[in-house]
Amino acid sequence: MNLPHIYLASKSPRRRQMLEMVGIKFILLDIEVDEDKHFAENPSDYVLSLSEEKTVEAARKITNGIVAAADTIVYVDGQILNKPKDADNARQMLTLLSGRTHQVYSGFTLLKIPEKKILRDFGVTDVTFRKLDEDEIEEYVESGAAFDKAGAYGIQDDLSALFVERIDGDFYNVVGLPLPKFYLALKKISSNAPR
Repeated sequence: MNLPHIYLASKSPRRRQMLEMVGIKFILLDIEVDEDKHFAENPSDYVLSLSEEKTVEAARKITNGIVAAADTIVYVDGQILNKPKDADNARQMLTLLSGRTHQVYSGFTLLKIPEKKILRDFGVTDVTFRKLDEDEIEEYVESGAAFDKAGAYGIQDDLSALFVERIDGDFYNVVGLPLPKFYLALKKISSNAPR
């Protein structure tokens, strides 16, 4: 792939690993966006607008290049589940997801500076959990793995990988980025960018 370097506004180690895995080079930009103050009823609007907010904030730090940011949420029963606030909240989320199908939405925004060209897209994946025992939920929460992930789980984790009965859609979307859509958008936005 002959793609330009990007500026990545993300604290997610999983997104960084995915981009490294497919050979997309990036420079990390540290930004602060209060995700708790963000609101949208529609899950796709939520991930798209939050990823755009992160991208715009990060773009203030550069004068030339492509900035990328993303956001992931879990959606069930009309509720948007972000990262849990504490252990009790993580237990509540995992109990809610137990034995049910939920949707994972991951949205991303690419912004090309100085042209201010913007591309946004998102993916949706259905994930079905088997019925979880209270002990399994407790062990996972106590491991600390639940706290930096939407819906209080990471499908790539050792323990929570055992929670999933079925996935319908893009696995990488559940990890935190719809990789094929991201790649195609990056190709499109960088078509006349310096290599």
